[in-house]
Amino acid sequence: MTRLTMVEAIVQGLREEFERDERVFLFGQDIGKFGGPLQSFKGLWEDHKDSGRIIDAPISEEAIAAVSFGAAMRGRRPVFELMFSEFTPLAMAVFGSECGINYKTDGVLQAPLVMRTKFGTGPHRGHPEDFHSLFVHCPGVKVVMPSTPYDAKGLIKSAIRDPNPVVFCEHMALLHGRREEVPSEEYLIPIGKADIKRDGRDVTVVASGAMVQRSLQAATALASEGVEVEVIDLRSISPFDIDLILASIERTRHLVVVHEAWKTGGSGGEIVAEVAEKGHEFLDGPVMRVAPAHIPIPYSLPLEKAFIPDQDDIANAVRKTLARKRVSA
Repeated sequence: MTRLTMVEAIVQGLREEFERDERVFLFGQDIGKFGGPLQSFKGLWEDHKDSGRIIDAPISEEAIAAVSFGAAMRGRRPVFELMFSEFTPLAMAVFGSECGINYKTDGVLQAPLVMRTKFGTGPHRGHPEDFHSLFVHCPGVKVVMPSTPYDAKGLIKSAIRDPNPVVFCEHMALLHGRREEVPSEEYLIPIGKADIKRDGRDVTVVASGAMVQRSLQAATALASEGVEVEVIDLRSISPFDIDLILASIERTRHLVVVHEAWKTGGSGGEIVAEVAEKGHEFLDGPVMRVAPAHIPIPYSLPLEKAFIPDQDDIANAVRKTLARKRVSA
């Protein structure tokens, strides 16, 4: 066991898969000597520069994605970096046309690749936009978003081994944040399985990315009011763990969904819709969504803080759903 930051845990997972499987190669802007944006490939170039499998790319997001899809369909397992989520729409033409290649060819062709991308408000004060919801809309694409170093390592290894395209979303406020014990031995976090980060009996809060920690902070504050919050970390946004969510709301009878992407068209709406279809009878109050308003992210720091949900916003949503209990006819 070693105490690692999230970015160190991701690099450790990359290193293990790179050395385990010679089909894996790394591709992106400044991932060689520079070590990748925010040190996201640190140390790999120094140890494997002669392998020919760590490739600095030109500044063309569409070209990076297209080459990676082509290589994946020819049997390689590329991990490519598009730096920041706000640039990922430039690759949407490729994802839109090729994401379902295994279905279109009845499995003759597959595209086992990983797109790493960074997002989120944090200490770096730039590129905060979260566009993960765009890729949730693409059939055949999986979207994951770790909130801890332990989960990050297990998820990057699972993503590299998956036969489908995987979008791996990394929150910039978490990458160099708190350290956590991460096993040196082999382990995987299955894609599609959420994790209960805190048990509770009164309300279920489903969150992702940095919103998990803020939800836990809200849960701690609400405990002093006698409200016990169950916090579920999605980890995998597409597919998401509807079975765990339904089992939780069957106990708590209330649901709050939290994410950093815009509320309009956000992936949290899919969770709400699934619950409405499959578990509405469990609910004793309205489902609340906590997410940013549908406006551009302000650059002014005070406005940015007001734009991004915090623990008070989450706690207030919990109070609202508990206050508006269903009245039986």
